[in-house]
Amino acid sequence: FFTEVLEDARVEYLAIQEYPGLKRLWLSLIPIVDEFDCDDTQQSCLRHRAIMLTRALIDDNHPYKNPIILEYVEKFKVLMAKGVSTSSDSLSLGLGYLIKTRSASDALGKIYFKNTEVTYRDDNRSIWLFIEEFDEEDNIFERQKKSEDEDEDQVEVIPPHYYDEWDYAHKSYKPDWAAVYERLHTHTDASKIDRILEKHSALVKQLKKVLDLLKPQNKKRIRYQEEGAELDLDIALRSVIDIKNGTQPDTRINVDFEHDSRSVSVLLLLDLSQSLNEVVGDTGQTILELSQEAVSLLAWAVEQLGDNFAIAGFNSDTRQKVMYYHIKGYSEHWDEAVKSRLADLKAELSTRMGAAIRHGAHYLDMQQSDKKLMLILTDGEPADIDMHDPKALIQDAHKAVQEVQQKGMYPYCISLDKKADEYIADIFGNNYSVIDRIESLPKELPQLFLSLTK
Repeated sequence: FFTEVLEDARVEYLAIQEYPGLKRLWLSLIPIVDEFDCDDTQQSCLRHRAIMLTRALIDDNHPYKNPIILEYVEKFKVLMAKGVSTSSDSLSLGLGYLIKTRSASDALGKIYFKNTEVTYRDDNRSIWLFIEEFDEEDNIFERQKKSEDEDEDQVEVIPPHYYDEWDYAHKSYKPDWAAVYERLHTHTDASKIDRILEKHSALVKQLKKVLDLLKPQNKKRIRYQEEGAELDLDIALRSVIDIKNGTQPDTRINVDFEHDSRSVSVLLLLDLSQSLNEVVGDTGQTILELSQEAVSLLAWAVEQLGDNFAIAGFNSDTRQKVMYYHIKGYSEHWDEAVKSRLADLKAELSTRMGAAIRHGAHYLDMQQSDKKLMLILTDGEPADIDMHDPKALIQDAHKAVQEVQQKGMYPYCISLDKKADEYIADIFGNNYSVIDRIESLPKELPQLFLSLTK
């Protein structure tokens, strides 16, 4: 929303440089509202904040004293004074303004509208088409790796993805209801993961024997290659005959070989909500720590097989802030960088599962594989602090699972909740397993994956 305000202001600034008379015209069309017109304890003031910023960006004599408005007007002036600007600059400034001014009341259904419309402006759909061109997981990794040493506000420049949420009571979707923010997960010492693998060295040896049997063994002959392992005599002789006959020969006279490969892509989606901090029985370990061990073993196993896989985590703090943490991308190998992120897992907040499933499916669907498996590891039912009907997010998660299945992906849940039988089938149908003895998770998770992908 604020990105659109900044982009309009940027384009209008450039137009005014060529046609100064436009400024007087646009000033007459942009309303001036009082800084205190909107009561943010009673209604959403998003539009009110937007119209104040809109006026301040074009009017040097605007009446506003709000320090954040003044800060972003100054940032805008510095940007435009450079003489070079792009839609990406509007995106960064707009998201920054949103982060600095956001309020809990932004989620309220009652929205302040009075004098907040600028009638001559369009809906800016072109800028969002531009942003979506770069909407791939690898770009998230690239952009945030550059920002790892910056403060939180600077990292929060990637726009959220908005997803519909299913309202089971009215049997319809709430459009653009849940905002999913992506982050590259924080990192720490990767040696922690190496110590986990060493701790389970006996299990690693057992898994290795199974993995060796599952690895593709047969070679497949590929003909008609311009470059290859050896000459394809039949095609080579045919090409010689073509040359002698004065016709164009086929230059693809080589043959190459490749292993028959498993065509599998896997997303391991981890529930990182507060409840994972509970200690499991007499083990002295939390559910999170045991999950971390299980995921380490699974990731090692999948890497041995050569399957295309990613790891992500999620939690939520109302529909306005569903967090999606990239831990391993599909294009990454199981290396020190990935281990360092997995080593730093933290559990907090709530579990808005439907939005996370939809977002994970957004990336899984891009993979070029015959089989696409989404494994969801969770310790409880979907819930969030802004939801009072316990069925609501269960039904939304069920709808998200149906959506994923309709796109040809296979979602499967591994639940660590002893009470899961009360609700888990309502979400996943028959596609789930409940692990009652959580301490056995490091052994059971890799074996479950292997059975699902044989």
